[in-house]
Amino acid sequence: MKKNKLTGPTYLTIARMIVAVVFMVFVLIPATWTRIVALILFVAGAISDLIDGKWARKQKIVTDLGAFLDPLADKMLVNLAFLALVDIGAVPVWVFAIILVRDFAVDGMRMMAARDGVTIAASLYGKLKTTLQLTALIIIQLNLVVNINLFTILGNIALYVALILTVFSGADYLIKGWKKLIK
Repeated sequence: MKKNKLTGPTYLTIARMIVAVVFMVFVLIPATWTRIVALILFVAGAISDLIDGKWARKQKIVTDLGAFLDPLADKMLVNLAFLALVDIGAVPVWVFAIILVRDFAVDGMRMMAARDGVTIAASLYGKLKTTLQLTALIIIQLNLVVNINLFTILGNIALYVALILTVFSGADYLIKGWKKLIK
């Protein structure tokens, strides 16, 4: 792993961080065209998350900086989307609170593990959690544009399934992390 070299994938990750902030501005403006722009930005950010990691691994240009920025960019995109959607009443605040608490707990475990030189790999559950959160956020935003009952139902189902997976993956991560730390 290279130290702090700026690579194409790292630039893409930085772009995702910028997109997350610009997205939030557009989604908070209560006009159909701004919500369409916000949805496009969010989908572009979600797709860039799929691309940058694969690109870095395939080209063997994984860097410490990219490894640090990628999860930060992911959290910015998802959590700013949840925050904005809570603000406009599209997502209940308690759902976002649970997601934040899970993120803080997992990040705290990561910091403790890193301090002890222990690495805890991301699990399939965590990857599914992220996929479901992104899916729920896209459907909810799509519903802000078209306002169709089917999207309300699908958005709520995706949101609550993502919430369950968020709690489950967080518990799984904390249990595995704790077992590694007490060895």
